[in-house]
Amino acid sequence: MSRIFKIEPKKVGLPPGTLVHVGEERTEAVKITILDYDSADFREFVLDDVEICQEFKESPTVTWIDVVGIHQLEEIEAIGRNFGIHPLVLEDIVNTQQRPKMEDFDDYLFIVLKMLHQENDAIIAEQVSLIVGPKYVISFQEEEGDTFGPVRDRIRKAKGRIRKNGSDYLAYALIDAVVDHYFLILEDVGEYLENLEEEVMTNPSPETAQTIHNLKREMIFLRKSVWPLREVISLLARGESPLFGDPMRIYLRDVYDHTIQVVDTIETFRDVLSGMLDVYLASTSNKMNEVMKVLTIIATIFIPLTLVAGIYGMNFEYMPELEWHWGYPTVMLLMFMLGIIMVIYFKKRRWL
Repeated sequence: MSRIFKIEPKKVGLPPGTLVHVGEERTEAVKITILDYDSADFREFVLDDVEICQEFKESPTVTWIDVVGIHQLEEIEAIGRNFGIHPLVLEDIVNTQQRPKMEDFDDYLFIVLKMLHQENDAIIAEQVSLIVGPKYVISFQEEEGDTFGPVRDRIRKAKGRIRKNGSDYLAYALIDAVVDHYFLILEDVGEYLENLEEEVMTNPSPETAQTIHNLKREMIFLRKSVWPLREVISLLARGESPLFGDPMRIYLRDVYDHTIQVVDTIETFRDVLSGMLDVYLASTSNKMNEVMKVLTIIATIFIPLTLVAGIYGMNFEYMPELEWHWGYPTVMLLMFMLGIIMVIYFKKRRWL
């Protein structure tokens, strides 16, 4: 539950705008990749000096500045200084506990997303921050490896409309790639739920209950990561920012529909898991009832037999049956017949 209710005390008491990296500790160098393009030309390279980024602020072409690594604060400060990014925005970029949101600063938009991927059967959320300017998009990621591969491929090979449109279309493409990847995560979760449901119905065990509990926590984590995103897309689709032109509204509405589908699917999975837990509890209760019924029937059969054995176990001197030659086999036969009669009675009552 730490990733759901995690509270970071590092920034307590610091002035607003103070950059403090909140997230996993990393030591690798920050990698800045430039993809600069228009309808005719394209170039891609890795920057050695962060100060060179400033050259692309007023470039007539569209530039995607992909920053991988937000733990080196001096690099983030340099980018913010070159592009005139507000210190509070930089503070949010290096704090990986932000919820998805969008803020309009007139000359640029600040967007926060959660990019999901699976790792050892666990769902991991990585924060992605986007700065959308008139001719540029700056993306900030925690680590290398993302869902933006298809977008890069479309830029390199001039597929679709991306090379013919501006930075607003690039920002849309990045958001759409993140949302589309949610469906792959949910598809795997759905298949796992089907197998788990069959296990609950046929052979539930204590490990099954633990698995259901873990999945419920994963669904809470997913909901926390995805639910605010629909508000972000809705604001972009209905917003009046000149950075997103009117032709982009229809694309943003399409992403909004996809986001609603993702949220609905997560809610459905939560309901399925709640029902699955009820079925598990009912199944274990039924199994316990069956065991108790068998034990009760066995005890009930032996009650009269114990009574007969108890009577003939008394050491009174004048018990006529003790002197009979056929007394022992007669009593044994009587006890056997009593057991058979009770079994037949239980079967007729359908208790067995």
